[in-house]
Amino acid sequence: MLLVLGCTAGGVVVATRIGDREPVLVLTRAVSAGQVLSAKDLREESISDDTSLAFIPSKARAEAVGHPVAYSLPAGTPLTRNLLGEAHVPPAGQAVAAVGLKAGQFPPGVQPGNRVSVVVTTAGGASIGSPSSSSQVSAWDATVTDVRGDGADQTTVISLQMSQDDARQLAATSAGQISVVTVYGGGR
Repeated sequence: MLLVLGCTAGGVVVATRIGDREPVLVLTRAVSAGQVLSAKDLREESISDDTSLAFIPSKARAEAVGHPVAYSLPAGTPLTRNLLGEAHVPPAGQAVAAVGLKAGQFPPGVQPGNRVSVVVTTAGGASIGSPSSSSQVSAWDATVTDVRGDGADQTTVISLQMSQDDARQLAATSAGQISVVTVYGGGR
């Protein structure tokens, strides 16, 4: 028992002495590309300064507050100067399409960064398990860039980055025919 306690204490001492730690700015919640940061979007966290990334120190909070983020970022992301600026989403050849979905049309917990397959069915009354010659299924690969819930009508709007052609086709589809499926490699 004393050996375990001694090793634990030694590990704590070593961990606190490995490099200097610097207070930097970290996101308190997920943000979307183009969103202007406010003071409540940021918190201070100490990390090792032995890194090659140029994190924004907490004393330089004014460099972040009031400025937009260039990418959609998850909560807990340490800020660097290259993450700030005009939105870099979508990249050339890509587009962002938004779909309004009800519960059951997407997996609970879907979040920005997830890889998904967007499935559209135009069916003439076909039921699951009995394909009909009058039903047609289309599916496109996409990346979730934003998820916003609207408590009033229980619709969740999911923004999806995908090829421009696929986004145009998706935008022309009725929301009742759309489902989102998380695919392998779909999370962080």
